[in-house]
Amino acid sequence: MPDEPTPAASRFATLPERIRVEDTIASVETEAAPDPTMGRDTETEFMLRNAR
Repeated sequence: MPDEPTPAASRFATLPERIRVEDTIASVETEAAPDPTMGRDTETEFMLRNAR
């Protein structure tokens, strides 16, 4: 039983042809990620709200 190839193993017995990095292109334009704090100093705001 262990000598029989599993369905997943037989799918990957032959790999596709290699592609060079130089031959690839970006398929999605990238954008800068938005600032998660939206320019605010959350640490200072937390301290001011919770100071006793």
